[in-house]
Amino acid sequence: MYLWRRLASKTWLHENETALRNVAGERLAIIERPDRKQLQLEVAGKSRASLQQLAKQFGGKTEKLSRDWLRHSLRQKTKPVTVANRKLIIPAGAAFGTGEHATTAMCLRLLEKLARTGLSRFSMIDLGTGTGILAIAAKVLGAKSVIAIDNDPVAISTAKENARSNRIRGIEFRVSDVRNWTMTRRTDVLTANLFSELLVEILPKLRGARSLILSGLLREQEGDVRRALTQNRIRLVEVRRRGKWVAMLAASR
Repeated sequence: MYLWRRLASKTWLHENETALRNVAGERLAIIERPDRKQLQLEVAGKSRASLQQLAKQFGGKTEKLSRDWLRHSLRQKTKPVTVANRKLIIPAGAAFGTGEHATTAMCLRLLEKLARTGLSRFSMIDLGTGTGILAIAAKVLGAKSVIAIDNDPVAISTAKENARSNRIRGIEFRVSDVRNWTMTRRTDVLTANLFSELLVEILPKLRGARSLILSGLLREQEGDVRRALTQNRIRLVEVRRRGKWVAMLAASR
């Protein structure tokens, strides 16, 4: 296993994140700590050549990870995330979503809002689960069944370890490309913290969810997603914005 890593300012990330996500996709981990001015960007993968190409395009360096890299990364300190008065520890490892990034934080708040409005023992599917934080939070909030999907085996391994370390059971983890995935039965909640182009592409098959929480969107991409929701007869319920990022709560009609 190999890791691409670089330090970057928030300005650099603002200017390059879309291009970086187009290459790295859901493997990109953005690590922000209060005691550091710079962000740490990481992408893990099995191919050294592909990560070296990433370094050539965006700078940074590529290194080979030790055999116990996952266990070591999960011991890194991170700020606890509070969900329903319970503190969850989601370390900054080799998958996206510690709860500190704006998109993840907004998804968490929208998920809590749904739970507060009377949703109990709900079913949920989490697309692009990353660290598994939304799937783990769903179980804390009372979900009876949760399926967490990611196309990156590294992310799934990370998410499983995070569930174990937070003493959360009952999440079904799957390695699958969301483009090829099909919803086989209606679900109460679907969360998808993905980049906008992918969201628009897969939106037609998300109509089987009663409530949808969508994020990973930049403000300039909001209009495209709004139009896609209308075209697919999905009702927009609420929009939240934090900095340059947008999250949406929607409902199937």
